[in-house]
Amino acid sequence: MSSGGSDETEDEGVVPAPVRKVVRTVTPSYRGRPDTEMTTIGIAYGLGLVVLLIPLLPFIVVVWVVSKITGFLARKAPTDRVR
Repeated sequence: MSSGGSDETEDEGVVPAPVRKVVRTVTPSYRGRPDTEMTTIGIAYGLGLVVLLIPLLPFIVVVWVVSKITGFLARKAPTDRVR
């Protein structure tokens, strides 16, 4: 009892059309492109950090040196052990 024009058989129902191209995903493939906008933002961010850190560099070095000296003196100091 086919209405004509469709690919139906009485035993199997609708017969799918043959596959023309095999695609392993349902979404279209991604074609990469250069992302110059994000590169520009990243470079600007990096330059901003450099501009902020260069004036702070002497203070960072002083804190690092003081921490190394205090650590060295703490290892050399005698410990008071009560027996």
